[in-house]
Amino acid sequence: MTTVETAATPIARRRRRPLLLLIALLVIGGAAAGGTWYWQVGRFYEFTDDAYVAAHVVAVTPQVGGTVVAVNVRDTDRVSQGDLLVELDAADTRVALDRAEAGLAQALRQVRTVYAANDTLAAEVTVRRAEYQRAVTEVDKAEDDLATRAALVGSGAVGKEELKHAESALAAARAALTTATAAIAAAEERLAANRALTDGIDIAHHPDVLRAAAAVREAYLAWSRTRILAPVDGDVAKRAVQLGQRVRPGSNLLSVVPLDRVWVDANFKEVQLADMRVGQPVELTADLYGDDVLYHGKVVGFGAGTGAAFALLPAQNASGNWIKIVQRVPVRIELDAAELAAHPLRVGLSMQVEVDVHDTSGAGLEAAPRSNETQRTDVFDDLARAADLRIDEIIAANLGAAGDGVAAAR
Repeated sequence: MTTVETAATPIARRRRRPLLLLIALLVIGGAAAGGTWYWQVGRFYEFTDDAYVAAHVVAVTPQVGGTVVAVNVRDTDRVSQGDLLVELDAADTRVALDRAEAGLAQALRQVRTVYAANDTLAAEVTVRRAEYQRAVTEVDKAEDDLATRAALVGSGAVGKEELKHAESALAAARAALTTATAAIAAAEERLAANRALTDGIDIAHHPDVLRAAAAVREAYLAWSRTRILAPVDGDVAKRAVQLGQRVRPGSNLLSVVPLDRVWVDANFKEVQLADMRVGQPVELTADLYGDDVLYHGKVVGFGAGTGAAFALLPAQNASGNWIKIVQRVPVRIELDAAELAAHPLRVGLSMQVEVDVHDTSGAGLEAAPRSNETQRTDVFDDLARAADLRIDEIIAANLGAAGDGVAAAR
């Protein structure tokens, strides 16, 4: 038995050698293939599954305080820009608006009186000037009468008493001339003072009218803002407002999330960022749809710091109990709009991200360009235009034809 086993051992070894050699060749070939693939392809792609969908969460807050009398939406509702979301009790703001509108009407009528006084005062100046001319004529006549009688006193044709009457008449005429002169000056001063209130502006742009119009605009906006509108298109989320609740300006009522403009924040390790640039193409998959749905996007920006740096409780690495942990930096990825519309995503969903870093010509961490994205809503512009229209209506009602021209000009 021992002789047979000893003789079979070299044979078994000879049989195993080709198998071991084959295994070794396969390992070496696999390693070579893997190395070649990494050198030619793999090193130009960076992958992470630490990525999540993000979006603008637009907080809806009241601009005026009041009691909630109606809530027209609930969580998950789809709303469009300008839709009525919440209504507040408008009784107090309506009273303030009525008071301001009455103040504007009164200011218009008072200013109209000021403008009309220009004509009255100008006519008074004309009358005073006519009286002055009559006084000058009377003085000239009295002076001629006195001179004539003074020349005849020596001949006895005119008595001294008649001469004194002529002198008295001259003194009275001169006093009347002085009074007429003073009356002209006073009338011209009153006219100049009144014109100083009206020169260079029309009634609708008089400071008193503008002040009253500003009060109407303020009251109208406060009244209009009791109707809280959706600032953007999106889905309602985080609704906290309840019927009958007393709310203050700035308190969070609910949020609107525009899901057609989401992006992905991919948290790459710091060692993966060396060749990453703005504009590089990205392929993404979502756990929601699996590998059957492939999204395409591009890198549009890099976070200003790691997640740990901006955490609510950042790590205190100088405390002494320090362990080195590879940090991650959020990279913002913009998604293709058509693909996003075909397969909608929700905020917070998990994503798998692969960035193609072949092209390193774009801007990196050191010089990421500013985005041209601008967010704007014109919902509040409509309120301002409605306030101006109401002011124009009040001006037209209190100025007649002149007010129609002012409203058309505005």
